[in-house]
Amino acid sequence: MIFTFLKYIHPTWYFNLTPQKDHAYFPSKQTLNDAGFIVENDLGYQSVEAQERDVAWRAFQQGFISTAPKAGLEVWQAVQLPVVDEYRFFRKNFHKMWVLYVVVVRLLTFHNPIKELSGFWATRLVKRESHSKHHFAYPAYDDFESQLIKAQPFVSVVIPTLNRYEYLKDVFKDLERQTYKNFEVIVVDQTDDFKADFYSGWKLDLTFWFQEEKALWRARNEAIQAAKGAYILLYDDDSLVEEDWIEQHLKSLDFFNADLSSGVSLSTVGAAIPENYSYFCWSSQLDTGNVLLKKDIFKTIGLFDRQFEKQRMGDGEYGLRAYLAGYRNISNPKAKRIHLKVSQGGLRQMGSWDGWRPKKMFGPRPVPSVLYLSRKYFGTKKSIFMIMTAVMPSLIPYRFKKNKVLKLTSLFLLPLLFPLVVYQVIKSWQLASKKLKQGNLIEWI
Repeated sequence: MIFTFLKYIHPTWYFNLTPQKDHAYFPSKQTLNDAGFIVENDLGYQSVEAQERDVAWRAFQQGFISTAPKAGLEVWQAVQLPVVDEYRFFRKNFHKMWVLYVVVVRLLTFHNPIKELSGFWATRLVKRESHSKHHFAYPAYDDFESQLIKAQPFVSVVIPTLNRYEYLKDVFKDLERQTYKNFEVIVVDQTDDFKADFYSGWKLDLTFWFQEEKALWRARNEAIQAAKGAYILLYDDDSLVEEDWIEQHLKSLDFFNADLSSGVSLSTVGAAIPENYSYFCWSSQLDTGNVLLKKDIFKTIGLFDRQFEKQRMGDGEYGLRAYLAGYRNISNPKAKRIHLKVSQGGLRQMGSWDGWRPKKMFGPRPVPSVLYLSRKYFGTKKSIFMIMTAVMPSLIPYRFKKNKVLKLTSLFLLPLLFPLVVYQVIKSWQLASKKLKQGNLIEWI
């Protein structure tokens, strides 16, 4: 973990775990200099180690992607940094309420109160930084002539659908307009009133079948197995894309020598769009509504884990699995989609939309698959930290998560709902334990 205090608010972040290959995710200052970027140390840190890690963190957040074979800074070995340096890092990168949260947690977990309070106080004047304002640019990208695109690899676009013909019609229209033409479309239709004639007349290499079971991950897995393409492009049935969508996915793979291109999803409802969606950077997620990846990856690490069926985080688990296996995943702002997140059909109907809000009062919070993922890869302690940071915001419905007033309201709701929330979390923990005991349900090509 690059800075220890990250475990308190980002306990289940991919990059807290050691991958099989370090693609200079956190570059050394020398790596940055070799690439032509001069980054000055922040001399406000007491230790040289913290200064180097701060440089690496800034480069990561600002979208520095190294294509050089030289490894980056080793950040996964445990290093004891001065407490004041940990607080400095936190103040530079997170809202002051999170800094206050961390100091409270540190005191409640019996860390030296003198060191904690002095570190907290000594850094009180440190200002928060905005990495997006100083992100790395890739001016060569626009004029880059992709040899991969020239080679015209066959792409398989995979779309599971459920009761969304109205929106799937627009999806097909966007695919018909694509500038890149060498692709097929595979649709696994779980619609209650299945209409085979809907698929007639489209100017697409289109394959479809009806799946009676309402099962998203089964649908994707079977479509991937049937796919003829060397590249799989996972897509949703309630999205809109531009004409060069497929082309931009392929181009970014080629330009960054990557294995996965995670296009950004601009949602019409829910949480605010992250600032780093506007520039290239390492991806810390996998969105099965907009990602292009090599089919060989599925042959190496398996298909999607069906423990996530009708629940959440199946794509997050796969992204983590790919990261740990050493695959390069790029967050690609050029391959964006508009995610409509319509209120009917899809996962909204067959399962859970918000992984932290139960559908029923006495249902589990979070959805058990969320704890299955965190406990499997990150362990009990970090899963508890995850619960502590995520429970309060989950009291607000997903569609209102941009509302700062309602977010503040959740602070006052938690004490009132505390007994209920504790019951819900315990229930989720027990159900996740059953999943862990059963083990993964991963099939292989």
